[in-house]
Amino acid sequence: MMRHLWLSLVLLVAAAVPAFADGTLASRMTDADKARLAAFDTVRAQAIGEARASDDKAAVAVLDQMLAGTPQPIRGATDLAGTWRCRVAKLGGLLPLTVYDWFRCRITDDSAGLRLDKVSGSQRTSGAFYDDADAGRLVFLGALYYGHEGKPVRYGADAERDQVGYLVRVGRDRLRLEYPSPRFESHFDIMELERPK
Repeated sequence: MMRHLWLSLVLLVAAAVPAFADGTLASRMTDADKARLAAFDTVRAQAIGEARASDDKAAVAVLDQMLAGTPQPIRGATDLAGTWRCRVAKLGGLLPLTVYDWFRCRITDDSAGLRLDKVSGSQRTSGAFYDDADAGRLVFLGALYYGHEGKPVRYGADAERDQVGYLVRVGRDRLRLEYPSPRFESHFDIMELERPK
């Protein structure tokens, strides 16, 4: 009876804790990034307000397009691997809104789980996705690095490079990765990913 109770408790705890590969999300994430995610909704709303006040109406129109779409279930998706085109919008901070051109990103899915790599452009990112309590999104833990450095920086190796955010699916061939409170330049970043046409 005691063994059965203990086993039930272990299974309950395991089901309640989001896990990825060889560890839990909570044990991997820094306290600073936990705080960034805790303020996600507030920071997002303020940054979108700043961006929409921009005089660059063409950039605002692109932002509205990036924000379009209703989030769809993403946990357990098996079709995310492959090549994507991606672009980033930086909201608030140095400028109200800056939208960059399209670059190349790649999502891989192997025994370690889902990973994202931005593989072109001067500013790149590399990291992994983790299950979130909300089945409609995944948590991203990654790090900024620069193309001339030749190889990615590992999350947790340099707090100034660490990136955290949520990935949502907003269409069959569209994803949105949103980063609250990035360390440089802006108050909120949005990476839009689309399947190449």
